[in-house]
Amino acid sequence: MKNPRILGVVILLAILGLSGYKYYSYKHPEVVEKALKEAEVHTAITESTSSPSSSSSTRFTVEVDNPVNPTKTGVIEVGASGFNCFVANIDKSDNWSLDYKEFGESLAYEGFMSLDDVKAGLKKYISTIAEHGVNGKNIHFVMSSGALKNPKTIMVAEAIRKMGYVVNTVGPTQEGQFAFMALVPKNYRDNSFTIDIGSGNTKVSWYENGRIKSLEGPGAKYTQDKLSNEEAYEQICKLVDQIPLERREQCFIIGGAPFKMAKESRKGEERFTLLKSPEDYNANGVDKMVAGINIYKAIFDASKTDKFIFDWDSNFTIGFLLTLN
Repeated sequence: MKNPRILGVVILLAILGLSGYKYYSYKHPEVVEKALKEAEVHTAITESTSSPSSSSSTRFTVEVDNPVNPTKTGVIEVGASGFNCFVANIDKSDNWSLDYKEFGESLAYEGFMSLDDVKAGLKKYISTIAEHGVNGKNIHFVMSSGALKNPKTIMVAEAIRKMGYVVNTVGPTQEGQFAFMALVPKNYRDNSFTIDIGSGNTKVSWYENGRIKSLEGPGAKYTQDKLSNEEAYEQICKLVDQIPLERREQCFIIGGAPFKMAKESRKGEERFTLLKSPEDYNANGVDKMVAGINIYKAIFDASKTDKFIFDWDSNFTIGFLLTLN
C-alpha cells in the first residue's frame, strides 16, 4: 500500500473491530453462537448443492452384523435362465457374509442337450464351492419359482438327483421371504421392504406382525406371457400399494435388471449401491431391460421412496441357507 497513513488506519480499524467482537461476544455469547451455527449450516448446504452429488453417486453405507465363528455353506441356484452359485459364512445368529459368488451366463440352459451336459456344468460349480472350503454336506441346490416355468429344468433336477443331491424347490412366496431374510439387516426390518425382479416373476416382501409377507407379480419376461407394459405396471403398483407406509423408508433390491442398473453407478467394490431414478436408465432396445425398468418404475412410483439399495452380495438362496441353522 503506497500511503503508510492509510495502512495504519486499516490496521487500527482491524484491531478495534477484533476488540469490539471480543467484547460483544463476551456480553452476548448466545447471539454469537447462533450466528456461527447458521454460518456452518449455510456452508454445508452450499457445499452439498454446489458439488455434483446425488443419491446415485453417493457411497451408501448399511449397518450389518458380521458373523462370529461362522460355518462355510454353499448353494447353487437353478434359476429361470441359468445357474448362480454362492459361498456364505453363516453363524448361529443368522449373521452372514459372502465368501464367493459366480453368475452363470456361460451355463444357460440352451447349451444343455443331455443329462451328461448338465452334470458336467454342475460339477464345475460343485468343485469351485469345495475349493472355497465348503464341506460336501453343506452344498445345497435350490430351484427358484421362476425356473419351474422352464421345461429344461426338469432335466436339470433329474441330473442333480442322480448326483446324490436334494433339489430344494421353492415357491414365489418362500422365495420372497428368503430374499427378505438375506437382504434386510435386522436393524432395518421395521422400515424397509424388498424387491427381487426375476425373469419369471417379481417378489415384493416386507416384515409385518412378526412375520415376513411376500407377494408375486410379473417378471422381466412378462411379454412372453402376452402382458403389455401398461398391464405389468398396474399389477406391480397394486402389490406395492399393500406395503404399510412405515415400511417404505427404503427398499433393498436384487435381480437381473437392477444388477445392470447398479453397474452404471457402482463405486469400486462397494457392497451397497443406490439406484438412480427409472428415467435415468436406458434399456437400449433390450426387451428384458425394457420390462425390468418398467417394473422398477412401477415400484418407484407406487412406493414413493427414492432410496433403492442394490446389494451386490445378496441372493434369495442365502435366505434359504439361513433357514437351515
